[in-house]
Amino acid sequence: MEFLSRQDAPFSLEQWAKIDEKVVRIARQVLVGRRFISLYGPLGAGVQSINIDSFESTDCGHIEFFGENECFPLGVKSRRFMEIPMVYKDFKITWRDVEHSAQFNLPLDLASVAGAAAICAKKEDELIFLGNAEQGYEGLFTATGVERIAKGNWAEGETAFSDVARGLEILVGNGLVSNFALVVSPDLYRQMQRVQPNTGLLESERVGKLVEGNLFQSAVLGSNSAVLVCSEAQNMDLVIGQDMITGYLGPDKLNHSLRVLETVMLRIKRKDAIVVFA
Repeated sequence: MEFLSRQDAPFSLEQWAKIDEKVVRIARQVLVGRRFISLYGPLGAGVQSINIDSFESTDCGHIEFFGENECFPLGVKSRRFMEIPMVYKDFKITWRDVEHSAQFNLPLDLASVAGAAAICAKKEDELIFLGNAEQGYEGLFTATGVERIAKGNWAEGETAFSDVARGLEILVGNGLVSNFALVVSPDLYRQMQRVQPNTGLLESERVGKLVEGNLFQSAVLGSNSAVLVCSEAQNMDLVIGQDMITGYLGPDKLNHSLRVLETVMLRIKRKDAIVVFA
């Protein structure tokens, strides 16, 4: 991966390994979307676009003994291509820290690496849930044409349970039966941390059972927001060109500029697999 220019950096192979390890560990802690969305890739850093297909309407299949009745096949009606954007965050490691590490044989301080990785991971989740209107990307919460239902007060009674059950009813009615996931803003998650009378269970536990344990919270949703999805790969996936990695940008006033980067895009294939609570 010569485009990363690592050969120009003053870091040993061992130090680069530590940097990579730190980026991966922090990203796994921060990322929410990847916990339930299927990954497509990595395809390679050079892949710049990906197809998004829509399928033509077909009948619902046939029941017949000899199978001689005409049955129109499911096929691609249209195909468009979207550029896979780059998500990145730059950071610096000072020349004095590099020299200190080398002179006294101490581990290199990787605090700036961790900070950049966390910011980059959060930006990925923003792309997944909120999209980027300026660049033309839709997110799970902002996509047009998804089902939107009015949300009640989740701090009272069984409202959260009832709303999520209603959302599941919609998804099942659309023929979606497994791999459900619910992502809520932190305030809604907090509101569900109360024991329901006569159950001995937290409201979050009851809701979690509805979605097969796939209940998550994400700060990128802001407040009073939630989205329910059927995350099977045929409904949506996360396209990975280059997975999260660190490259060397070069020296700057003796200090060293680096970049945590990835190329990634959410691909929504079935909008009827998404229910937004608003």
